[in-house]
Amino acid sequence: MAYLLIVDDDEDFADAVATVCRAEGHEVAVANNAAAAEASLAARLPDAVILDVMFPENPCGGFELARSIRKKWGACPVLMLTAVNQQFPLGFSHKDIDSTWLPVSDFVEKPVDFAILKSKLNDLLNQPRQPR
Repeated sequence: MAYLLIVDDDEDFADAVATVCRAEGHEVAVANNAAAAEASLAARLPDAVILDVMFPENPCGGFELARSIRKKWGACPVLMLTAVNQQFPLGFSHKDIDSTWLPVSDFVEKPVDFAILKSKLNDLLNQPRQPR
């Protein structure tokens, strides 16, 4: 199957997502902050990244990491997980996905419905890869 990188500061949640992904046959690495994610990406580029938005050290860390991924690693699919609409009434939606501001492939709102997560992840992994 695929090699996935899960980036989330909530270790219990990251472990739950990893368990779901492993049950689907994927190999999974977990990073709990942006620095660990960057190191993991540099060591081995995943087939997809599952990325949280808000981190204790930086509430916009996921947005910044998504831009860094696109800049450094090109077309690696990024599935963003976000509770930003629960934390802030921004009306964050698919219309906000943008190659400059928010260069992600798709997003899923927290709390996560794991059936939706698996479906969106499978869709991303089955899309033709663009050159890096």
